[in-house]
Amino acid sequence: MGLGILEDRKLDKVPGTVFLVQGDTTDEAPRQLDPRLKYDLSGPTPIVLVPQPTDDPNDPLNWPLWKRDMILFLLCLISIMAATLGPILAANAITVLFAFETGIDGVALLTGYHLVGVGVAGFLFVASARIWGKRHLYLLGSVLLVASSIWGALATSYKSFLWARILQGVAVCPFEALVNASVGDLYPVHQRGLRMAFSNLALYGGAFFTPVIVGITTERLGYRWSFWFVAIFSGVLLPLVFLFVPETAFRRPAYLNTDLSSQEDLTNGTMQSGRSNERHEAKDELEATGDERVPEKVPFVKTLLPFNGRKTEDTFWKLVIRPLPLLIHPAIFWGMVTQGTLIAWTVLIGVDIAWLYSNPPFYFTPAETGYTYASAFFGGLCGFILSGLVADWSAKFLTKLNKGVYEPEFRIILVIPQMIIGCLGIFGFGFVTADLEKYGVAPSIFFFALEVMGMVIGAVASALYIVDAHRDISIEAFTCMLLFKNFFSFGITWIAWDWYREKGVWENFKTVGLIQVGVCLLSVPMYILGKKNRSLMHRYDILKMLGLTNKPVTQPFRPLKAREENLEWNAQIAHRGSLSQPD
Repeated sequence: MGLGILEDRKLDKVPGTVFLVQGDTTDEAPRQLDPRLKYDLSGPTPIVLVPQPTDDPNDPLNWPLWKRDMILFLLCLISIMAATLGPILAANAITVLFAFETGIDGVALLTGYHLVGVGVAGFLFVASARIWGKRHLYLLGSVLLVASSIWGALATSYKSFLWARILQGVAVCPFEALVNASVGDLYPVHQRGLRMAFSNLALYGGAFFTPVIVGITTERLGYRWSFWFVAIFSGVLLPLVFLFVPETAFRRPAYLNTDLSSQEDLTNGTMQSGRSNERHEAKDELEATGDERVPEKVPFVKTLLPFNGRKTEDTFWKLVIRPLPLLIHPAIFWGMVTQGTLIAWTVLIGVDIAWLYSNPPFYFTPAETGYTYASAFFGGLCGFILSGLVADWSAKFLTKLNKGVYEPEFRIILVIPQMIIGCLGIFGFGFVTADLEKYGVAPSIFFFALEVMGMVIGAVASALYIVDAHRDISIEAFTCMLLFKNFFSFGITWIAWDWYREKGVWENFKTVGLIQVGVCLLSVPMYILGKKNRSLMHRYDILKMLGLTNKPVTQPFRPLKAREENLEWNAQIAHRGSLSQPD
């Protein structure tokens, strides 16, 4: 049993488990490298690249790190603009209420139906991403951000404004569903932690600065200018996304996806596909043609096309329903509740803030209500810093303790600070907000910051685990998480006001806090049994049993050749060893 994770006895190698650090890491002596594998040699200890990059210059894993970071940075910037549309009404709810002559329920449902738009679009976009990649959806989402924000700024009736909010939800969907999956496309396992934290800060934490800006904007320019600004900044980012965010999906041969293999021998580094028939058919094809040429680099102009070929032979409608069976997948269910519940509680807090702070005894203006979200933004920023520092460090440290073998369950460790910080925020907010006259506003916004901090940490933990443990179904997994998060949050907006009137703030958040504790405790069996679950889900594949498995376009098997840099490393190690031998 490796560090509390139960071993599996059914498979030679469980998908997701990888040999990450070369050699026996119980000592600091450098070890010989497998000449055929690619490593990160930038540090003192060589790290096996997982998955293994191809020799194709168009493989995202072969792009310079600065280029990959630039792509992710641009995706995070446009994701921030998309994420602002979720809480954009938080600070000016009362203003919108009077503008459209509706009730507090009607204002809450403007956010609720926005979330429904995100969820429904997820079914269509995940299928499209599987077939044609992600770039065309990032472009479509960027265009819709501009168009729907202009619509929201111009809407003169509640019905028109409601449909604008739904379309805004559709625009948000590509970024919520696919950016984390793109992190898996762009980086090997050991480089994902900090980047995943940054992407989740953009998607979830960064949005909490929105009410601060919206409150000031509403007070000085009117609420419509909030949508004009989203349209303007999204319009500025659109050409940057068009020019500098190429397709990140890549059809990598199965035998190089070492994290997905179930047949790899960890002791000697041999690499085989779990689909042996595919491997041998591709090898026969290569031997028949004798073609081992490395593909040429695609010209820049060609990378501007929204499509660069099919990624699968499956039909669109088959892929539309593909995420649904995965809702009962244990790891994906864990990811859904770990990420989605705290996000929903954030929506609940937003509904309470909009009402409680705008009424006696405080009578906050939209700007003052917006200022309260500054603490939530800093909470999200602290969550990003903590998860970014801990995610990769803890994974490498635990891998070293585990003699060089990396288990995706090491990512679940992040749930410990999520539980402590997030649950403290929930209980604390409910307790002090129940008597605002006694405690004032400051303690409540402090506990709100803690809740958001826990939310970001949980989002990072669940996203990293899904990408590392089940990268082959990560798009569908993130779609399931998106569906749960948005529909569950919609349900919260539907009942939030009635729940507040019937039970009061403290009873509500006491219940919510206990639920969240239970959700976090699900991480204990997930950590202990996660490896067995990965083996079980590989042997009894839900999608395979239902005929919904992915059929990637076949890539040829190319024999692995000795790499010059590895041979040089080995020669240096051998030379050091000879010098240390006594005469």
